[in-house]
Amino acid sequence: MAQTAVSIGANVFQFFTRNPRGGAAKPIDLADVEAFKTYAAENSIGPILAHAPYTLNAAGAEKRVRDFAEMTMEDDLIRLELTPGALYNFHPGSHVGQGAEVGIELVSSMLARILVRWHEKNSSFPSTSILFESMAGKGSELGRDFKELRCLIDKTDEKLSASGLVLPPPGKLLGVCLDTCHIWDGGYDIVSSLDSTIEEFDSTVGLARLRAVHVNDSMNLLGAHKDRHEKIGRGKIGVDAFARIFNHPHLKGLPFYLETPCDLQGYKEEIAFIKTLRTV
Repeated sequence: MAQTAVSIGANVFQFFTRNPRGGAAKPIDLADVEAFKTYAAENSIGPILAHAPYTLNAAGAEKRVRDFAEMTMEDDLIRLELTPGALYNFHPGSHVGQGAEVGIELVSSMLARILVRWHEKNSSFPSTSILFESMAGKGSELGRDFKELRCLIDKTDEKLSASGLVLPPPGKLLGVCLDTCHIWDGGYDIVSSLDSTIEEFDSTVGLARLRAVHVNDSMNLLGAHKDRHEKIGRGKIGVDAFARIFNHPHLKGLPFYLETPCDLQGYKEEIAFIKTLRTV
């Protein structure tokens, strides 16, 4: 994947840890891991972003669904430790009618159990940073606004502290991946009010916890709560807004990951276009 990324002009990439609809992950080839680390260093590839399967829902009403989420995330973190410094992004989940408070409690409890077990075994936390993805707010999704993202982080931190663990600096263990389509669909006007949106994120969650950005235009109007991605500049967010996003002083140093509806050639063209929008 690193070679593919370089071939289309990218210096970061995202990948699914396994089939996005769930299932077992392929065995890891340790020789391949070492080859990747060498190639990444030689080609200045930034932090890789592993995406958890869409089926992972730690806030589910059924125990088997929650158990699958816990088993999958724990296994993913073990595998990612072979590539230290990676990022691990996951959708916070859906409370499926139980209420956001119940859903947040379930998700934070799962994360705390995984991280306490990890610390007991390794006397440290994973080198991988775990990122809650900002969501569009369709149905019973968690993470639909900045307050819910902060609550998910705080509840997890509280449980870790209650277990006697010393927390790392904000953003090192638990952070956020902002998705431009999702926050636009969620009601944050990043077209007309980007600065105030970033200020609200900082005052609510904290910029130290912002570790990555999914850059996607949206097929929908502001606040639609639908989550339909579009190619950069071809949706309701538009080219001018993305130029401001790519050059914003609090965002331009972050890794950006495309999730637009493109094939490989389309991504190559889109990356080249994005680079023309960068002024620094």
